[in-house]
Amino acid sequence: MSPSIVNLNALPLGWAIAVAALEFLIRLAVLGIVPHKRRPSVALGWLLAIYLIPFVGLILFLVLGNDKLPKARREKQVQMNRLIRQNSPAAAVIGDDHPMPVWVRSAAVLNDRLGALPMIAGNDLTLLDGYDTAYTAMAEDVRRAQRYVHVEFYIAADDPTTAPLLDALDDAVARGVRVRFLLDHLGSAGYPGYPELVRRLDASGVEWARMLPFRPWKLEYTRPDLRNHRKIVVIDGEVAFTGSQNCIDRSYNKRRNRRRGLQWEDLWIRGTGPVVDALNALFVTDWYSETEELVVDEAQDALPDEASGGLMCQVVPSGPGFENENNLRMINTVLYHALDRVDIVSPYFVPDESSLSAVTSAAQRGVRINLYVSEISDQFFVYHAQRSYYEELLEAGVRIYLYRSPTVLHTKAIVIDDAVAVVGSSNMDMRSFALNLEVSTLVHGQEFVTALDDVVARYRANSSTLDLEEWRNRPLGVKFLDNVCRLTSALM
Repeated sequence: MSPSIVNLNALPLGWAIAVAALEFLIRLAVLGIVPHKRRPSVALGWLLAIYLIPFVGLILFLVLGNDKLPKARREKQVQMNRLIRQNSPAAAVIGDDHPMPVWVRSAAVLNDRLGALPMIAGNDLTLLDGYDTAYTAMAEDVRRAQRYVHVEFYIAADDPTTAPLLDALDDAVARGVRVRFLLDHLGSAGYPGYPELVRRLDASGVEWARMLPFRPWKLEYTRPDLRNHRKIVVIDGEVAFTGSQNCIDRSYNKRRNRRRGLQWEDLWIRGTGPVVDALNALFVTDWYSETEELVVDEAQDALPDEASGGLMCQVVPSGPGFENENNLRMINTVLYHALDRVDIVSPYFVPDESSLSAVTSAAQRGVRINLYVSEISDQFFVYHAQRSYYEELLEAGVRIYLYRSPTVLHTKAIVIDDAVAVVGSSNMDMRSFALNLEVSTLVHGQEFVTALDDVVARYRANSSTLDLEEWRNRPLGVKFLDNVCRLTSALM
């Protein structure tokens, strides 16, 4: 007999029959409801939960089962996409003086149709490899701001590491610069330094808002596991920063992290050129979504319809505000077109069926695939779910590098052959593909890839390689835990 959350033997016969009938109807109804527009793996995960614990599983499904933002929020995204398109050239690729593989142009067309932002030449990108380097660069540019500064982080805190940037923002406000600051509510709220940041922002004159706030007592409710994971800083429409780094100390200010000696390793990009306008358009979209204020006066009137020189860059927004999983489609596209090699750096690698197939298929057709992940992790279920994929990756020919503890490799980057890269906030996991609002930048340019290769080489030098036979012989209890956590991966 299938399990029941209610002890039917303890109930009067009439009640027992009613409860059993209700459980049966729930199980029958969800068979036709849950699979609607969901991956089979996700649907099976929810069905398993509902069948094992019908009432609790159903409540969780009703609260967490919809992986899209509310309709009103999605309509704002549609409205902003329409506005961006009105101020963008019709072509998906601008800068035809750049010779590029046909597939890169095809990927750019895909990204433009999904995310409303074209690929444009004329950009300059600088890799900022290190926390202190990133904060120093941002603070220096903020101190030169004359009109506005736009800041958006998934996690933000006031601590000694972030003080140089926050001090620069305070000084900017004092001299009349408009400073707007977005931070993810639940992403930030659990970290030491968040209450201090809130008090500081309130006192400083910075205009700020919580992204996707979860405060039901104030009638602010969004599905709690839908988060805005983007990291963007834009200054005067002239300079922008993006990447994987949050606005918090490398230890994330947690005592348990400091006891373990955990430090996060990130990659940050400073950009100039049309990529700045694209990142600013994304900030303006998120600001409008949270505040109802459309700050078009502090955004470029239109993206250029001509550009030359520099790097080809395309900003790719994704998340539950879009109808498609934009970053997943882009990543699968670049993986299937790789000819020589792919380097994947991701702290959380829990692929769906399509991305797992893309990675293993590339390896099996002779492409050199290197995967860089952390030896340790701060996320228990994700860590063990991720490990459950290692054996089939190794069997396909993927080389796995484990970045040595106690550092957590938090960079999110993909290098394809010698001239294409993707860098941003998106992990290679189903949370980033479906549940998080993310931002990635597709870059075509050999000089940028060469600089990124140097960073990856440093990661490789600080990593050990995973051996297939040794991995197969790990303890049975560990294998069991990895496989159990894999069952939860579709719901993460």
